Amino acid sequence: MSLEAKSEKFWNLVNRDAEVRQVSTGFAFTEGPVFSRRGYLLFSDIPNEKIMKWERGQLTAFREKSNRANGLTFDHQGRLLAAEGGGRVTRTEKNGAITVMASEGLQGPNDLVYAIDGSIYFSDLSGSRVYQITSARGGVGGGPPKGEVRIAAETPAPNGVALSGNQQQLYVADVKTTMVKVHAIKADGSLDGGRDFAPLRVDGLKTDEAGNVWMASRDGVYVYDAGGEHLGTIKTPEGPSNCCFGEGFRGLYITARKSVYHVPTLVPGTRTF
Repeated sequence: MSLEAKSEKFWNLVNRDAEVRQVSTGFAFTEGPVFSRRGYLLFSDIPNEKIMKWERGQLTAFREKSNRANGLTFDHQGRLLAAEGGGRVTRTEKNGAITVMASEGLQGPNDLVYAIDGSIYFSDLSGSRVYQITSARGGVGGGPPKGEVRIAAETPAPNGVALSGNQQQLYVADVKTTMVKVHAIKADGSLDGGRDFAPLRVDGLKTDEAGNVWMASRDGVYVYDAGGEHLGTIKTPEGPSNCCFGEGFRGLYITARKSVYHVPTLVPGTRTF
């Protein structure tokens, strides 16, 4: 059984007969999926230091020598943002040039999310910090040396980060404390101390417009509502690392070890780019 409901509300999010389908396989370790408005999926193959592109069944390398790129997302101009485990956060410009958005003092950037105000939040797992790249640096028209990169939160081992549907909160998954916390975002973009949300060891996570949180953990994607109730789990053949919503922010792509999977959904994901 690929779908395990803990609440009848789960069936408002996924059809009872929905199937988890393998999209592609044969990688070393997949991570960081993101679906472009132009109709293709990007994801990281971390050990092979590649960002892969999957478009209508065709697989190509989008970027070689990716500096151990992990989490990926886009900004409002459709430029790719990457959290590179090699110690930096980058933006790929439309001409293919790489702009380093943050690097000083970073140990292992892991995941990132682009906010509606043009700022970027990212986790530095090895550095035990979550950072904010301010909108003057990360937003449309922004870039170094403008703006700043500042510490937004400190936690032992931050992994996945995701904005709530209303973009007023940031979810942070810590793999050492095995707790997902949710932080209110203050007017200046900084975070409050946060509160415990879900007692899970979560890698990557995403939210939907209804306020639910989709979290890659152990043997599947665990779905919790905004109040912290476990609604159900999408079981995957391989342990998942991350997920993203697909075309039109519908359907869920799941990166899991050597493969990428897909499952249809009934609710749209949060639009962050």
